Amino acid sequence: MKPLLVLKMGSTLAGIRARRGDYEDWIVGRMGVAPSRVRIARLPEGEAPPAPSEVAAVVLTGSSAMVSERAEWSEDAAAWLREAVAAGLPVLGICYGHQLLAHALGGRVAANPRGREIGTVEVEALPAAREDALLGALPERFPMQATHVEAVLALPAGARHLAASRGDPHQAFAVGERAWGVQFHPEFDADVIRSYLEARRELLAREGLDAAALLAAVRESAHGEALLRRFAELALG
Repeated sequence: MKPLLVLKMGSTLAGIRARRGDYEDWIVGRMGVAPSRVRIARLPEGEAPPAPSEVAAVVLTGSSAMVSERAEWSEDAAAWLREAVAAGLPVLGICYGHQLLAHALGGRVAANPRGREIGTVEVEALPAAREDALLGALPERFPMQATHVEAVLALPAGARHLAASRGDPHQAFAVGERAWGVQFHPEFDADVIRSYLEARRELLAREGLDAAALLAAVRESAHGEALLRRFAELALG
């Protein structure tokens, strides 16, 4: 049985990691996949991913790095992604992974002109999402946790635009029938995003954002887990 590959693009904040674990722990846990079936490649640390033919599916995590910096490990991952998508491997890119997927396939990633998006955001499923295998079961509007400063400014040619939010018009897209990118974090729960908001209070204030109001607006959402479990169902059977 081929494993689920997690391309670990970075780590969460140190304080959160010490208390709650890291991106891959939340992704695998919310997917309901046995850890014994998961392979992790820590790309910034120099670990190389296996060939796409050696894995059943791949999930790309978030990162505090920036896709626009074009780090060597990131550009190598983009080349790997192009091969994986061409081979029909099921792909789910989350936050940084979403942006890298877009970049790898010819889209454009840069600083979000609307500024930092952080907290519980309302995501709107667009008409193309109604028939989508991954997002089709979600309601027309749903809350998700998000935190990012870069965004996909132009989708790859031929991509299906699936979701938007007030802070980012490109919250989700798909290429072909088996590759998706989501800017929001379906693996985050309310406690995790509250921890981000608390850790970044001073930074948010400098950027003109109201951390107290953002904290008060945080709410739990079951839709992230539903999306991750649906991906596991589609990709792993």
